[in-house]
Amino acid sequence: MKLNVVPAKTGSLWVRQGIRAFWKQPLALTGLFFMFMASMSILSIVPVLGGFLALMLLPAMSLGLMAATREVELGKFPMPFILAAGFRTGQEGKRNMIVLGLIYALCFVGVMGLSTLVDGGDFAKLYLMGGSLEMDTLMKPEFQNAMWLSLMLYLPLSIVFWHSPALTHWNGVPVTKSLFFSTVACLSNWRAFLVFGLMWSFIFLGTTFGITLIGSLIDDADFAAMALLPTMLMLAAMFFCSTYYSFVDCFTSDTIYA
Repeated sequence: MKLNVVPAKTGSLWVRQGIRAFWKQPLALTGLFFMFMASMSILSIVPVLGGFLALMLLPAMSLGLMAATREVELGKFPMPFILAAGFRTGQEGKRNMIVLGLIYALCFVGVMGLSTLVDGGDFAKLYLMGGSLEMDTLMKPEFQNAMWLSLMLYLPLSIVFWHSPALTHWNGVPVTKSLFFSTVACLSNWRAFLVFGLMWSFIFLGTTFGITLIGSLIDDADFAAMALLPTMLMLAAMFFCSTYYSFVDCFTSDTIYA
């Protein structure tokens, strides 16, 4: 396995490849992403440990969406069981994926824990347990500071885990080394990932603005509410598709991904 350093414009290529892959199998990939979200939601309502278990599942499920993109790239139809790809590679593979999930969940809880020092836990409670967001709460400086602190702390966490499930699953890289190699790959290709992140931010924000604007023009208050959810689901599925291509371009390997 060899690390590749790609030019900044490759980030836009990953976005286009993810969108292209999605439209090859839009119903299948949207359905898989919905299953992904449903699994996380169902786990999160389990008393006491549900939210933690949902966080543990996130690395494996994101790998499943990457594997589904791989299936589409090969001209195959991604079946639902592909979401469990991370747990279908023998005992060592299952153990590695569980360990990755455990580390991720502990780190995420740590991020939320640090945010409680800023606002007393309002942001963490809303994020982890859900509920309605009141305007008064949103306008509190403490709540906003906790939100921005969590975002700043989550960025390095996402870098560490960006490639690690794929490295562990497809290349047999041990957990600790996969976390290290993922970090090095993202930092070495920060220009491409910056373009990647900016493009997806523009797509999400632009789409939201466009749907809201259409709702205003046709004077239909319910249009945006009905159109935003399925549109965001599709865009999120496209985003996860594009992460597969970032992995493929950041590493050269003789391993055949399956």
